[in-house]
Amino acid sequence: MRKLYFLLPGTDGKFACGGLWAELKALNLVQQFCSADVVTYRQREKGKLFIDDLLKEKNLSDVIFVISWGFDIAQLVAKLKQYNVVYHAHSAGYPFRLPASIPIITVSRYTMAYWGEKSPNSLIYYLPNQISDEFQNLGLERDIDVLVQARKSSEYLIKELIPALQKHCKVLVVDSYVEDLPGLFNRAKVYLYDSAEYWAQQRVSEGFGLQPMEALACGCQVFSSVNGGLADYLDPGFNCYKIAGYSQEYDVQRILKVIDISVAFSLSEEFLAEYRTENIINRFRVILNELNEFFDHTMQQPSNIKSLTGIRVAKLLAQRIYGKLEKKYFKQ
Repeated sequence: MRKLYFLLPGTDGKFACGGLWAELKALNLVQQFCSADVVTYRQREKGKLFIDDLLKEKNLSDVIFVISWGFDIAQLVAKLKQYNVVYHAHSAGYPFRLPASIPIITVSRYTMAYWGEKSPNSLIYYLPNQISDEFQNLGLERDIDVLVQARKSSEYLIKELIPALQKHCKVLVVDSYVEDLPGLFNRAKVYLYDSAEYWAQQRVSEGFGLQPMEALACGCQVFSSVNGGLADYLDPGFNCYKIAGYSQEYDVQRILKVIDISVAFSLSEEFLAEYRTENIINRFRVILNELNEFFDHTMQQPSNIKSLTGIRVAKLLAQRIYGKLEKKYFKQ
């Protein structure tokens, strides 16, 4: 099995975000059965490989480069065009295309569907993000009525809904890094998440949305938007509530009703099993075995399936219209 190099711009606080943590989690999981390391490409870091140094090696056919940082993908694809490359897609909507020689591993079925339409000739796989075992319902007394993380929250949530809720219940707004997030989720009765506005401004989409899943795993009732990858697992009326529902007053009414209900909320382990460590590792093994076979094949055989470009789509549409006209007017 080829060695994996996970390409990251850097791993310090400057690049801290959900995508970085998710990629480092994936690295830690794959290291349990395969050789894998981090390689940085924007800044050099002590004790880590740097891409320009690594590419000086003559034979890299026995490695796979895993790229994931959306805004850098186009440049990385050009830089690594002669090597084995896999795109680990956390989000959708970035303005680049991928050749069929680059397989795509997606973190949600939503993202898989996006790439299935945009890159129909690429190998595409589904590997959901891991929900660590530390995210579980501990059955503790919940002393926070409503929990909100400010990052990615909509203007409506921060400036309208939260002030209205603060008149009736205890609301905690977190605007910095939380070391013990499972502990915080276990203290909260309700967790609010509304990221649709944030991702619309970024002009890309929510690839997975870890926090609502982590909150659900810890026994929080979740009020959330259902944009992008959130729709993979959120099911309003059954395991969550849709936030920003028609009016602020209706949101407040529904949230206060949930707070007042004393019945404990808990997701089944069967539901969570898809996102737990064992399943992720099992899926990773299968995917990497197929990727190694694929890269063996590409060494012997060039791609020969026509790409579904804009020009080809226009040509196919013209042929279809011509075929209909010919059938209607020229065939008796």
